[in-house]
Amino acid sequence: MSLAKLTIPEHFNPEKVGEVWRVSYADRAREARLWAQQHQISRSCEDRVRVGLLLIDVQNTFCIPGFELFVAGRSGNGAVEDNRRLCEFIYRHLHILTDVIPTMDTHRAMQIFHPVFWINDSGEHPAPMSNLELADIEAGKWRINPEVLPNLPTAIDPQAYAFHYVRELTRDSKYPLTIWPYHALLGGISHALVSAVEEACFFHSIARYSATEYEMKGNNPLTENYSVLQPEVLTNANGEAIAQRNIELVDRLLNYDLLLVAGQAKSHCVAWTLNDLCDEIRSRDRKLARKVYLLEDCTSAVVVPGQVDFTDLADETFTRCAELGMHRVRSIDPIETWEGISEGLC
Repeated sequence: MSLAKLTIPEHFNPEKVGEVWRVSYADRAREARLWAQQHQISRSCEDRVRVGLLLIDVQNTFCIPGFELFVAGRSGNGAVEDNRRLCEFIYRHLHILTDVIPTMDTHRAMQIFHPVFWINDSGEHPAPMSNLELADIEAGKWRINPEVLPNLPTAIDPQAYAFHYVRELTRDSKYPLTIWPYHALLGGISHALVSAVEEACFFHSIARYSATEYEMKGNNPLTENYSVLQPEVLTNANGEAIAQRNIELVDRLLNYDLLLVAGQAKSHCVAWTLNDLCDEIRSRDRKLARKVYLLEDCTSAVVVPGQVDFTDLADETFTRCAELGMHRVRSIDPIETWEGISEGLC
């Protein structure tokens, strides 16, 4: 298999990566077939070495300036810069990418991390970006809003579940329950994949006859789902299952000969997905870590100047992944310089 870079199609405009627009599917489909013929690109089903590209939550809500949870990184424009490099990487290495697997953070208004889910004695909802600590719940400062109960998929004891849920988060030493702005709402523009990335995925799909494998996550109103591989809390206060790990996705990802990972945010959904993936690898075979490549210049941490900066915590996660055997690489470096890549592809 040739590792030589391909040319970037003429339609790609790096200046538009931070904008929202309609992909011209008919034009891109026609161009993709001609481009594949020009570069003698085979169908993905013929790949001897199967390469998966996992794109974690590359959606407008996280990646477009002005949207609800834009991941700025330390540069102030992190997600946009990441996606420029990501699109260029997809186009230049389309011939070796068997599948693209974008995950989609998928929410509705009445979910446990949105303001309307909680209420105090004054009828107020918690402010976006505030944290609900266990002590707040125990003191009765916040309780589950009774008006949301008829909309839940299963009946719960709201007081018991509130205590149980926040205790579970505290016990696992993760972040406290964060109340996020309404974001990634199903059917809304913030939920959609970034236009330039969607275009690249569609182009890949047509050029290689490879269906883009969209993976929805985060739509259970009773639990958060930072990790792509499993929700944060899996049971109710009685120990009954309310959610489960996505074993089917785990198996699919670890079945690739090589797995590349990018997306947003490095400090949250990417980091927690990698933590869960590392746990799976430890339980199965530590050698599996060697086929995972982390595209470090296609992901950024959550940074709010003067308030929070999760960059160092994100880097600690990537360091632990590297210690297990995963590779930290940059998309802009020649792929043949990546450690172990030649042996993996040839």
